[in-house]
Amino acid sequence: MAQATKGRLNYRCPSCFVRDIDVDMFYDSEKKEYYCLRCQYTGSEEDVLEKNRMARFRYKDMLKRFTDFEDFED
Repeated sequence: MAQATKGRLNYRCPSCFVRDIDVDMFYDSEKKEYYCLRCQYTGSEEDVLEKNRMARFRYKDMLKRFTDFEDFED
């Protein structure tokens, strides 16, 4: 396997990020895919971006303080 190098951009591993672990992925230029050294996740750039979009959607209101709960009542 080629020596691990950082990719053009620092993408976070979507599998680790869902478990609240912030790990940068590495890029293999021969296979043209990103991979995580911690959990063995591999994927193309499109796959990584799609899964990171899902994580941002899931946690978009994490830092928002909710004080009005009328909209949440059944």
